[in-house]
Order: sequence, then C-alpha cells, then structure tokens
Amino acid sequence: MNEFSIIDTYFKSLTPPRDDVILGVGDDAACLKVPSGFNLIVTCDTLVSDVHFHSDWKPYDIAYKAVMVNVSDIAAMAAIPCWASLALTMPDCDPQWLDNFSHGLKDALTACHIQLIGGDITRGPLVITITLHGTVPEGLEIRRSGAHAGDQIFVSGELGAAALAVKLLGNEKVNPQVKSQLMQVLKYPQPRVDYANCLRQYATAAIDISDGLSADLQHICRASRLGACLDLDKIPMHHLVSEFYDRNAAIDLALSGGDDYQLCFTVPKEKYTVFMETLHDMNLQAYCIGVMEEQSGLRVKSSNGKPVEYQAKGYSHF
Repeated sequence: MNEFSIIDTYFKSLTPPRDDVILGVGDDAACLKVPSGFNLIVTCDTLVSDVHFHSDWKPYDIAYKAVMVNVSDIAAMAAIPCWASLALTMPDCDPQWLDNFSHGLKDALTACHIQLIGGDITRGPLVITITLHGTVPEGLEIRRSGAHAGDQIFVSGELGAAALAVKLLGNEKVNPQVKSQLMQVLKYPQPRVDYANCLRQYATAAIDISDGLSADLQHICRASRLGACLDLDKIPMHHLVSEFYDRNAAIDLALSGGDDYQLCFTVPKEKYTVFMETLHDMNLQAYCIGVMEEQSGLRVKSSNGKPVEYQAKGYSHF
C-alpha cells in the first residue's frame, strides 16, 4: 500500500464536511473560506514516540491526544477550532495500526467539529504533527501579553493528575483502577474550548497549561512584563495527587507537572463578581489562585506565610 492508497483508505473521508471547506484532502493544498469579520488562528504541535507518549500506547490514544493538545492551544486564544492537517511519519505500513489510529483521529476531530483538510505521510520513526486552524472574531483573540498589575489569576480546572499518571507508570503497587483513572486524564485531555466566549468578555491574557502551571504562567509574566504571586492554598489539585504525596510534594507536582491542558488566564479585579456570575450561568467553574504584580518573577505564599520567590519549573525539551 503506497501513501496515496493510505490517504484514500484511512483519511480522505474521515470527518464530516464543513461548509467553509472549498477543497480538502486529495489536492495539492486545501482551500478554505474564512468567515468575514474573523481572524485566522493557527497552531502546530509535534508528538514524538517515547517523548510525548509511550510506544506501547494504542494508536487510537496517540491520535486522540495529538488532536487535543492542539485544540488546547486554540482554546487559549479564545478561538474555535475548524480545520486540521496531519503530517504522519511511521516506520512501516501496518493496516491494523492505521485503522486504530484513524479512528482515534476521527473521534477527536469530530468531537470538536474539525474537518481534516490534508497533510503528508512518510516513512521514518513514529512522529505525529498536527497543524490546526481556528477562527476568532476580529480583535477578540486573547494573547499572553495583555495582563495588567492587579489582575487576578485563574485556572479552569484541577491540576496534577496527568503528571501523577506519568510518575506512577512503572509502579505495580498502585491500584489498577486508580492508575486507569489517571491514565484517562493523561491520554484524553479535554481542552477548554467551552471557555471561549467567557475569555473574550473578561480575560486580559491566557495560556494553556501544557508544561506546568508555574512555567506557563511565567510566559504570561514575561509577555506582559509583570510578575505574579500565587496563593498555594488555592491551587486546585486533583484529589489523587494529595493521596499519594504530602502537601509540599503535591503542590510542587501541581505547579510543575504539566500535561494538564487546563487554561490559566487573568481577569481584572473589578470584573471578578460579574465574571463569576457569568461562569455560573454558563455552568463553568474557575479557581482564583493569585494576582499579577508589577515586580517581575514568580512568588508563592500560603495563608499563614509571606510571599517567597519560586523558581518556575516545568517540562522543557532542551
């Protein structure tokens, strides 16, 4: 089976067609219709075997996560995902592997109303690269650079479960049901596209938490030329994190673990009440965990202590 047969068999009609796709899979390039009054948002993520996922993962799980980590970047810009292209490098042509992979890709894309519009396939070590395009109303994209001193810092959900899953991978003493629950979080992230409208109304800056809260919040700090202070007692940790670690180790994992794919964003203090009311009306939840400050750097404090400098930690490839 050559690459064109692979495309025709597994990818050409993978996802439901969208009205804004003029030409999709099967030509030299795709042709899209970007709605009037909207900006195009583009992101790209590469997943490498035994770096971003274990080689023994099911192809379905690899494909699903590859899509969702890209969707999370689109969500951080308060945009809506629309179109995806796939660059797939694989060591050989295994029909069973491709069938399982394409089903994971289809389920993830369809869940987010994304159409696959093209890509490339080649032979080599297993690498999956997805380029995702989304749209956002003109001028309403949320950047990392818009925070102001005094803005309150929020996260959209609990942290630490995915990092805990990685920590416990080789631990055979862990209850299989517990490990399965944690692996679900690691393999099937749920990007917070549901926050798009709320972010556009209230957020001044945002980022998705992929490398760890402290590391990703530092990106907002640098882009906005500010610092931040976090209240450790308000960090929302997954309940299993505190069951496996003491308080200090649990907090450290929640701050630096990564793979959470929640959103971290800032909201002006004076908008706190109406923001929380809007969240409630939309059946969403967010946790206020700190404040942006004029002084550069990242500080942390607990309810009975003074702020202390914290060396941001998180995943880095180099």
